[in-house]
Amino acid sequence: LKPRGRSGSIVKVEQIGDRLEEVLDRSAYVNINADWVNAKGAWLIHVVLICVGKLIIDTIPGMTQQVSWTLVNLIYLALTYLMFHWVTGIPFENDLHGGAYDDLTLWEQIDDGAQYTPAKKWLLGVPIALFLASTHYTNYNPWLFAVNISALVFVLIPKLPQLHRRRVRFIHDYASGVATPVTP
Repeated sequence: LKPRGRSGSIVKVEQIGDRLEEVLDRSAYVNINADWVNAKGAWLIHVVLICVGKLIIDTIPGMTQQVSWTLVNLIYLALTYLMFHWVTGIPFENDLHGGAYDDLTLWEQIDDGAQYTPAKKWLLGVPIALFLASTHYTNYNPWLFAVNISALVFVLIPKLPQLHRRRVRFIHDYASGVATPVTP
C-alpha cells in the first residue's frame, strides 16, 4: 500500500465514496438519526428555538436589538453547522447499520441524500429568513451585515449539491503526523 502524502494546505477537501456494502446496510433499517427531520413539529421547532433564544438573549442587561439579533443569528448558524455539517455518523443505535453512516453528516443522511426535498428546502430557507430578519432589525448596519452574511455563507456552502459527500475541513486530525495509508 502506498501512503498518502501530507497536504501543505490549511483547507482539505476530500471525496467520501459509496461502497456497495454501505448501501445495503443503509437500506436494512430506518435511519432514526435523520428521520426526525420529516416528523411532525420538526420544522416548527426551529422557529420556536429561535424565538426562545431571542427572548433569553434579550434578558441580558444592556443588550441592544442590533446585537441581540446578530447573536441569535450567529448562535443558530453555529449550532446548525455543528449539527448538520460537522458531526458524522449516528450517535445512537449505530450497530444496526453496520457503520454505513459513519462517514456521512446528518445533512447527507437526510432523505437518503436526495437533493431539493421539502425538508432540505426548509432547512435551507430558515437561515436565510433569519439572516434577512437580523439584517432588517440591525437597521442595515454595514459591520453587522458583514458578520451576518459571512456566517450565512459559511453555513450555506456545505448545503450545496456540488459539495454532497465532500468535506471542507480547516482543522486536520493528524494525530501522529505520519502519512495515512490508503484504504483498499
